[in-house]
Amino acid sequence: MNVHEYQAKELLRGFGVAVPRGGAAFSVDEAVAAAGSIGGGPWVVKAQIHAGGRGAGRFEGDPEGKGGVRLAGSLDEVRAHAGAMLGGVLVTKQTGRTGRTVRRLYVEEGCDIAHEHYVAMLVDRGTGRVMAMASTEGGMDIEQVAEESPDRILTLPIDPATGFRPFHARRLAFGLGLSGETARAGAGLFAGLYRALVELDASIVEVNPLVVTGAGGVVALDAKMSLDDNALYRHPELEALRDEDEEDPTEVEASRHDLNYVALDGEIGCMVNGAGLAMATMDIIKLHGSEPANFLDVGGNATRERVTAAFKIILSDPNVKGILVNIFGGIMRCDVVAEGVVAAAREVDLAVPLVVRLEGTNVEKGKSILSASGLPILSADGLEGAARKVVEAVRGAG
Repeated sequence: MNVHEYQAKELLRGFGVAVPRGGAAFSVDEAVAAAGSIGGGPWVVKAQIHAGGRGAGRFEGDPEGKGGVRLAGSLDEVRAHAGAMLGGVLVTKQTGRTGRTVRRLYVEEGCDIAHEHYVAMLVDRGTGRVMAMASTEGGMDIEQVAEESPDRILTLPIDPATGFRPFHARRLAFGLGLSGETARAGAGLFAGLYRALVELDASIVEVNPLVVTGAGGVVALDAKMSLDDNALYRHPELEALRDEDEEDPTEVEASRHDLNYVALDGEIGCMVNGAGLAMATMDIIKLHGSEPANFLDVGGNATRERVTAAFKIILSDPNVKGILVNIFGGIMRCDVVAEGVVAAAREVDLAVPLVVRLEGTNVEKGKSILSASGLPILSADGLEGAARKVVEAVRGAG
């Protein structure tokens, strides 16, 4: 689960990370009030969306091409910027062409920037450890830095048995060219980032840019944080930070039914139990010349109601031209899946080919339910045969 910049900064503040003063705003008046509460300007007015590249982005229909991060020298300018951004659609390289509607802003005090750096703590699945990353190329996309100047990125794996130690902080500080009191301030900030990652069950905490001020201070000028959905039950206060307006509505609906769903760009809707089998199903659809429209794992103990909800979610995608249900019944029973598929197909206007492959517990009973339904359901016995059948059906229907 992603959170907004202002939310990430407030969380980091609780771990001793220095961040500029600021306030969130959902209206123009609130933006002006936030600036006034900070004190004298200049102020920075920032669009709050779950995407990077806001400053270099552009608003649809804006002839001046101003981005989502704007400097204001007076309260009148704060008002003007807030009015121009709120409700507008901001397009960045991470949003795609459709952009994101700006529904909230963050008004922040200006900062005396001497140098910009990059620092992040993230879970590295390759090593099974937390990885600290730092670069002197702050303000740039780390992917671009990795491609063009990989030598400018310092990576530091942290042993979970020891955690973050003073020598880790010193290596990061020296790697960024920090010294004296600035290095000591940086060391404290790095330690705070690590504690935030671990204690909040985050998958990444990223600061870009990390700013060294003219006075030698170290400040997180921007912050990105992504929390592990699977650990949110331990942090109900963090779950309350979720902004469903920033998420795909279909994925939000899927989460309400405990379904693991990710929308894709293909034409074959998939309903599978188990992430590994789902990935294999997507791969074999591509092998036979088509593209999956989604990743959807109904889990190992799905109920008839959950299967019905999954089926409806797949059909809500107008790009879906065919559906492949691929279930291996271990814990999950094939007859339960069949009942859910039949119930959903009867509730909606099924106008696309449907191929169902069932194996495992109660498979014969499941096939009987499908056969007796009277619905135009195509049965398949093997994964490859099922993929071939649904691709052929879609091509034939087209």
